[in-house]
This record gives sequence, structure tokens and C-alpha cells, in this order.
Amino acid sequence: MTLMIERLSLHGDAIARGPDGPIYVPMALPGEEVTGEVVAGRIAHPRIVTPSPDRVRAPCPHYRTCGGCVLQHASDGFVAHWKADVVRLALAGQGIEATMRGVKTSPPRSRRRATLSGRRTKKGVLVGFHARASDTVIDLTECLVLRPEVMATLPALRALTALGASRKAELALTVTLSDAGAEVAAMGGKDLDPPLFEALGRLAETADLARLSWNGEPVATRRPATQQFGTARVVPPPGAFLQATKEGEAALLAAVEEAVGPAHRIADLFAGSGTFALPLSAGADVHAVEGDPQMIKALDAGWRGATGLHRITAEARDLFRRPLLLDELARYDAVVIDPPRAGAEAQIAQLAASAVPVIAHVSCNPVTFARDARTLIHGGYRLDWVTVVDQFRWSAHVELVARFSRGNTPS
Repeated sequence: MTLMIERLSLHGDAIARGPDGPIYVPMALPGEEVTGEVVAGRIAHPRIVTPSPDRVRAPCPHYRTCGGCVLQHASDGFVAHWKADVVRLALAGQGIEATMRGVKTSPPRSRRRATLSGRRTKKGVLVGFHARASDTVIDLTECLVLRPEVMATLPALRALTALGASRKAELALTVTLSDAGAEVAAMGGKDLDPPLFEALGRLAETADLARLSWNGEPVATRRPATQQFGTARVVPPPGAFLQATKEGEAALLAAVEEAVGPAHRIADLFAGSGTFALPLSAGADVHAVEGDPQMIKALDAGWRGATGLHRITAEARDLFRRPLLLDELARYDAVVIDPPRAGAEAQIAQLAASAVPVIAHVSCNPVTFARDARTLIHGGYRLDWVTVVDQFRWSAHVELVARFSRGNTPS
């Protein structure tokens, strides 16, 4: 069957119109004519008959099999435009127009944090990302998104997999680069008995890991796995969330700082270990709220160890069940909110009813962001602008910062 590609899905697959409904085509672009065998509404191995002018040669040798990147066949300009359009169309679906202020894209080989899969097989071990739409692990020999220091941990990750993975389960290996070197948080492995604990400790020493944890339990802490947030140094808990690239973090932070402007009292909701709260405290008092007590503890310790910062109060609180209420929000002249992919409906409802002058909304899901934006606008806020940040290069993942304001607050 020969088909014309109309658009891309939110997951980066191309979509063509078939006789019985949409047909999904990997590694194709809008405007291309493709041919191939259709099975269950999908062409697994398309042949490009008429290529798009935006098509480029994918530089990675794993590209046709690895599911880590889905858009290496598209030009950088096309990807940036498409990611901005994902946000624009999500907002349009809620009846919202927005001023889009460009796309900030992280460079190749810049990912400092990634979760790889480790699996034991009859022939040895595999460590890498999953194949497209598959549980198969593609054994990495090269990667154009990971920093070289992350790639350098592959021998240690393979040794960890050989030591502690069962033949029936898969290890999730989260590698994070810290100021002290690489740390690894492994989940899904065998029970941590004394012999395995000792073997893992020796491996951490041999591989010069700053820190190693296993199924949530600390195994080796050879050096403090510090991260720099503004002028503060923080030691997040093992495997804790961190923005994927330094460049992406800097772009998000710059947009947040511009959004809140000269605010003196800021609430940072879903604050993590202090990505925004600590830099913002250079010029304002900040109340940081996060559901994970260990992350809040790390943030507080980082603030106490720094000098020259304004006051930070840190609160461990489940914002899904106990959002900040109107009387609490009344204390602040700006709020930063960075919820997970599902958004934060309960907290957004409280913000929409509040009198907070400015909200900086950070999101990793344009669909739930658009839903939250509609709630805020119905509550009287205006959407001043949106900045798109592409730190997951060549993926379908989209992040953004948006500024909402009410009343006479200048935009």
C-alpha cells in the first residue's frame, strides 16, 4: 500500500489516512509518500518513495532499532517547529491562543541523567534502551544524546546486570552525573543479601562510582553526589529527579526567573531538590513544597550550607491531596509550579481562585498543561507567553515554561 503522510502523532510516529482509519508509520515525515505492508494499522518497515525536504540522514547506528530517539530523520528546524506546534495545538484544543517565544534545544551528547535497561540473557548481558514498541533491549555501543561520562559507565552497568539481575526481570539503571562523578541507582534486581552487597560495593570501588544504590537501599557512598543549584550545593537522594541536561535546566530557569520578575515572596510547588527554589532565593524569600521528604531535606541542607541567599522555608507536603489553599497562597506575589506529567488539577484550581499576581507554570506534558491553562484563564488569568524547551533531543518529549498574570501585572 502506498500512502501520503499527513502529520505526526504526539509520540513522533507519522500518520497517514488509510481506508479503515489512521495508519502509523515510524521514521516518516509529513508530505512524504511511503509504501509498505500494513499490519494492525501500522507499517513497521516503510520505504520512502518521495522524501520530505526536511529529511536528513540519521547519524546514530542504532537509530532504526533503538526507541530512545524517534526524530533523528528530521532536520533540527523541523523538530523545533513541530514541538512548538504540539504546544500550540494542545492550547488550541482548549480554545486558547498563545504567544510562542521560540524553542531552546539542548545540543547532542548533553544528557547527564538517563535510565537504561539491563537484562541477562543466555549469551551474556544487554544494557541500553528499548527497541521501538518492544521489550527488547538494544545493547548500546554508541549514543548521540548521552554525555561521554554517562557512556563511560556502560562497563559498570553491564557488570551490575551480570551480578544482580535475574533472568526473568529487567534492571532499571538510572545514571546521574554529579559534581563528584557518576552515581547509579539500580531498581528491579535480586534481593540485597550480604554476598551481593559486598560484590556491589567492590564494583562501585572498581568503577569509581560516586554513589551506588540497589532497590532503594544505599550500597556505597564514596563521595557526596552534589549538584549545583545557583550558588548552593545539594546532595539529592539516590536516583532523585534532575533536569536531563544542564542546558535544558538553564533554559527553564531563565524563563522562570523572567516570569516571576521582581517578586519578593515566591512559592515553589513541586520543588524537587531545589532546581528553581535555590537560584530564586538569591533575590526573594521562597517557600519550597515537595512531596518527597528526602528531597526537601536535601534542599534545606543545601540552602543552610550556602551564603548570601534569602530565606527558604521547606515543606514536605502531598500537593495532590493537600494543595496550598487560598489563605496560604495570599502570602506570595509569585508562584512557580512544576508538576509531573499528570498535571496538578487540585492545586491549579486553588491558584485559579487566588489573587497571586504571577504564576510561572513549568510542564513536561502539553496536553495537561493546556487543561490547566484553561482553568487558570477561566479564573481570570491571562497567558502572557510560552517558551518551549527541548532538552530530550530527537525524542517526542516537550517541555515548556508559561507565564500567567492577572490584573495590571506587567507582562
